[in-house]
Amino acid sequence: MSQQTIDFTLNGVPTRVSVPVQMSALEMIRNVTGLTGTKYGCGEGECGACTILLDGVSLNSCLLVAVECDGRHVTTVEGLAADPLGLRIEKAFVEAGAVQCVFCTPGMVIQARQLLEQQPHPTREQIQRGIEGNLCRCTGYVKIVDAIESASKE
Repeated sequence: MSQQTIDFTLNGVPTRVSVPVQMSALEMIRNVTGLTGTKYGCGEGECGACTILLDGVSLNSCLLVAVECDGRHVTTVEGLAADPLGLRIEKAFVEAGAVQCVFCTPGMVIQARQLLEQQPHPTREQIQRGIEGNLCRCTGYVKIVDAIESASKE
């Protein structure tokens, strides 16, 4: 299989990797760069477990070909450790008890990050709509919405 070298910024760090041209961004993030916070869920763009930010826009990394990251800025849940808004969201998730099995949490936190960037003080309905593409099997979403609402008020 043909390989391509790509250069991009990963969580603020200039990164160069060689990847098969058909490798997904999710596979690259997990298997090439070693960042395992981004989860493989459905592999079809339906669950949101693999959500990342590409140039500040949330996308399902399982549907993105890794070479599309060339020259771009990729942010994973690990990258939010240096982001004040990301840290605020993570703290709110813990305090609200919005983390149970934690499988959906990285994607939810990334999606919440984009939502609050676009709408700093969303209504509960806007929060619910903002996380529609991210599935959770444990919480029933109430605590997740509570967490995002709380983070928006800080």
